[in-house]
Order: sequence, then C-alpha cells, then structure tokens
Amino acid sequence: MKILVKGKVEGIVLKSNMPINFLGTVDKKTGIISDKNHELFNKSIKNSILVFPSGVGSSVGAYTIYSIKTNNTAPSAMICQKADLTVASGCALSDIPLVIVSDEEFASFQNGQRISLDTESKNPISIIQ
Repeated sequence: MKILVKGKVEGIVLKSNMPINFLGTVDKKTGIISDKNHELFNKSIKNSILVFPSGVGSSVGAYTIYSIKTNNTAPSAMICQKADLTVASGCALSDIPLVIVSDEEFASFQNGQRISLDTESKNPISIIQ
C-alpha cells in the first residue's frame, strides 16, 4: 500500500471495477455519476470511500475533484490500484485521503463494507463490518 494523501476517515465502500473520468462522469453539484455507460451510473460518491482502479482523462479532472469537495459532494477518501496524475493532484488539492493498493487488496473490497482508513496507523485500512 502506498499513501499519497494522508488522512483519517470512516465510511462505506462504493466500488467500481471501471476507471473514473471525473471531468465527464461526475456531476460536480451532486456528486452523482452521470455517465450512463459507467457501472456506478446514478450512484452518489458523496461521503463514500470510493474504490476504483484509476482515473482517466485530462488534468481538468483534478479541478472537478476540487469542485466536488467545495460543493460537499466528494468522497471521504479514495482507494485506487494505480496512481494517475489527475486523481493524485485532485485529492492533494482537496485534502481527500488517497491510497494505492495492490490488486489483491483491491479485489477484497466489497460494496457496502464499512471501513476505517487511517494513514498514520500500522494497518491503515480496517473493515468495521
């Protein structure tokens, strides 16, 4: 596990096996996935622990992440398999905890799990239920 943006949060996992293009997929005002072709279509990322493989798209996506944070519709934290510049810079700008996990760790996350993420802990991610 690699910690890119530190933080301590607790929340419910919202997992996608598809990459997320924040610029074209997330409604900045509501935090709802608006792309009909995305598996999280019509789901809100607000206050979730968003688990997804990676971000895709242009650097403007970082500002979208900042916008959803400003609009209080952002996830509490993000967990990815790959660090891309858009997500990393967006989370850093917005103070959203971001960790990169192995493929095995990624596979272990399930939608609806309540987890705790504490980047200062020896075991940064723990399942609550």
